[in-house]
Amino acid sequence: MKLTVRLLDIEKRGVLIHNEDARNLGVLKGDRVQILNAVNGESTAAFVDTTSTILVPGNVGLYRNTNEKVGFNEGESAEISESGRPVSLDYIKKKMNGKRLTKDETYSIVKDIVSEDISPSELMAYITATYINTMDMDEIEFLTRAMVDTGEQLSFHTKPIVDKHSVGGVPGNKISLVVVPIIAASGLKIPKTSSRAITGAAGTADLMEVLAPVNFSATEVQQMTQKVGGTIVWGGATNIAPADDKIIIQEYPFKIDARGQMLASVMAKKYAVGANLVVIDIPVGKNTKVVSVQDGRKLARDFIELGERLHMKVECAMTYGSSPVGHSIGPNLEVAEALRVLEGDPEPSSLIEKSLSLAGIALEMSGKAAKGNGIKVAREILESGKALLKFKEIISIQGGDPKVSSADILPGKYKFVVKSPVNGYVVDFDNKGLITLARMAGSPQDRGAGILLHAKRGTRIEAGDPLFTIFSERNWRLNKAVEEGRRLMPVLVEGMLLARIPDDIKWE
Repeated sequence: MKLTVRLLDIEKRGVLIHNEDARNLGVLKGDRVQILNAVNGESTAAFVDTTSTILVPGNVGLYRNTNEKVGFNEGESAEISESGRPVSLDYIKKKMNGKRLTKDETYSIVKDIVSEDISPSELMAYITATYINTMDMDEIEFLTRAMVDTGEQLSFHTKPIVDKHSVGGVPGNKISLVVVPIIAASGLKIPKTSSRAITGAAGTADLMEVLAPVNFSATEVQQMTQKVGGTIVWGGATNIAPADDKIIIQEYPFKIDARGQMLASVMAKKYAVGANLVVIDIPVGKNTKVVSVQDGRKLARDFIELGERLHMKVECAMTYGSSPVGHSIGPNLEVAEALRVLEGDPEPSSLIEKSLSLAGIALEMSGKAAKGNGIKVAREILESGKALLKFKEIISIQGGDPKVSSADILPGKYKFVVKSPVNGYVVDFDNKGLITLARMAGSPQDRGAGILLHAKRGTRIEAGDPLFTIFSERNWRLNKAVEEGRRLMPVLVEGMLLARIPDDIKWE
């Protein structure tokens, strides 16, 4: 059927067809059609949306991503025909039935994910299938390699190439801003690709974007790393393991983070940047993704085994995850805190010690430090100012201002101080509650939004002393966060959950 093209500026893969034309073609909403441009010979498959009002019969609306494949101009004629379903759907159904997938079947699915030949609902079926019917290590390796092979890769002429990753789940985990410049200042290369926040208050890419652009191609990342030794960029802009980013988007509403998918996600991006030495941070605690030491050891073994299969040396560090790292949660607050550490501030000790521990492991793995001496070497690099100078080089090469200091990074102008209603000690934090308040205040989109903790675990508190301050760039967001804070109150003093006695809480 020949239909007249109408270009629709909608960023997705698909076409819009009038109900009458859809009936004549024999397709329904969600089916696929093949689109042929007879002038240039290009063709592509696309998902069908239908309408009875937006278009008149005889016209077809091409969404932007679809037209990039076939190159029509407004008003030209397109040949539209029914299209078959991809074979990868059969493999997804196979996994739904609890069967193992082969290497070729996994590659077929990942290839169609990247090319958007399967719909979001079909992708969600695959994610759900692997969540319910867990993948074995062979399947995880197949998925990892397929993710790498369907995207761009970095290739360095010299080794070692170092990378680090945190499994996540801990608010305020800004350690990459300290670890990366320490490692790069030692003479090693660390092309750090990072994520944006999905459920957290700020991802590493959100933090770095306060200081410099983070959207770069894989080629640019490689060139910058060659010049200054390190980068901190957003992985989603590099086309490195692009299937992973599409999977993460679909996982988000359900807060799914299946073990096999997570292993493949992390290791695919490390493998794709050419890393052969990888340090994995596994925070352990009741409010983290890994709740027990036993679970942490099992996850570490899985990372190490997958690394061996990929010819990568992996070491894991189980770290304390029951409290936030440092005192800050939210982009500007976290960046200012990390800069203060690089500038020589001896606090917060939790941020410094965790950063030095992970950097020290990398230095020992690479031979830059003797066994057991990594933390000492990392501390010397930090305290000498070499890490700060290297971070300024990284900021500069990514297009930021290398003269920036911690004093230049300010929190939101609206704030609310939460005070303790009783005398006692801070005995616990609700990490999820803190993240919720920071997000309600506007983080990470509003960079000045977040939470500044005034008292850490074990701190003696008097009634009326500040526990934490909520910052926001918009007054209405602050009010919303304060209201939610009345319900959550994510701090325990002397074992008393403050949310259970709201009449005694002083919100002043």
